[in-house]
Amino acid sequence: MSRATPAPPRAATPAPRRAGLAPRRARLTPPWAALGGYAATRLLGLAVLAVAAAATGEDGPHRLMGRWDAVWYTRIAEHGYGHEVTLPSGAVHSDLAFFPLFPALERALAAVLPGVDAATAGLLVSWAASLAAAWGIYAVGAHVTGRRRTGVLLAVLWGVYPTAFVQSMAYTETLFTALAAWSLLALLRERWILAGLLSVGAGLTRPTAAALVAAIGITAVVTVVRERRLRAPVAAGALLAPLGWLAYVVYVGVRQGSATAYFEVQAAWGNSIDGGVALARFIAGLPWPAALGLCAALGLLAWLVVLCVRQRQPLPLLVYTVGVVVISLVGAAYFGSRPRLMMPAFGLLLPPAAALTRLRVRTAVPVLAALALASAGYGAFTLLGSGPP
Repeated sequence: MSRATPAPPRAATPAPRRAGLAPRRARLTPPWAALGGYAATRLLGLAVLAVAAAATGEDGPHRLMGRWDAVWYTRIAEHGYGHEVTLPSGAVHSDLAFFPLFPALERALAAVLPGVDAATAGLLVSWAASLAAAWGIYAVGAHVTGRRRTGVLLAVLWGVYPTAFVQSMAYTETLFTALAAWSLLALLRERWILAGLLSVGAGLTRPTAAALVAAIGITAVVTVVRERRLRAPVAAGALLAPLGWLAYVVYVGVRQGSATAYFEVQAAWGNSIDGGVALARFIAGLPWPAALGLCAALGLLAWLVVLCVRQRQPLPLLVYTVGVVVISLVGAAYFGSRPRLMMPAFGLLLPPAAALTRLRVRTAVPVLAALALASAGYGAFTLLGSGPP
């Protein structure tokens, strides 16, 4: 009696790709290379600042935690909201322009660490958040490309961004970027509720969270349309995403007795949305060599956005990146702040990171070292000069 020939095993059917999401990757690998490389860039920046400050007789640490926006955050942490400054022009700058999560963390850390004041706590919060941001950026890069090395290079490139010196200051860029990066990673892994909760934190940190809210919302809509059904986690994540930003806008409105109070506060700071009119006027008022150079820089920015599209970045990352860029350009804010405002758009650095991945280590390392040194020098020059707005 002959045996029946067993049927060959069926090949596993790949899971359908979700709308706008990258395919699932292996679990997160240790981020030590990314964190080490990123930390090296920031330590170099601090070392160059210390040397330059000593040579010029300036107080380097004070520039990191005791000037510009850092002073406003410290005041909020110590005394709460309610401080205003009237400028000679008559414009009123209110501390309600600053979102609450960062000063809340300053206050909490100063309360639990003996001998640490709110200003120093702000620096510690920013530094810890910078490492969390570098880890999240690494994780997103590795997830999207499937290559750890690209994730490492992406994190290091974020550390040598031209205005990366802000990452060493008691500013909110690192905290916001950390929350945004981990929210995007959760979204790419279809952990919708976690993505929404992290977006709530981002919305309590910076107004730029509108870009993250858009990324989650648009991805949710595309997912529902393609799946032809609404899953509870998708709806929950999309509904949670804007709550942090909305909560603070409502708080300012109730406190000031006007539904548009938050936007009026921002307008008093010169941060109203004008569609890019202020930027165009700024360029038109420059000497032609400077205007030409600035236009070239904007052209490079546009080319990076095109490369992100051609790289077929996942929908959430692409929407977030473009959203941060657009928000940074369409406001009437002081031009010098725009590169800093765009710094959380780490997706712009993914095409250069992918290009560096193709180079040999002995070539990539000197390139990164040169960029780190240039970034550190520019940071020391800026901090010891007029500084960030």
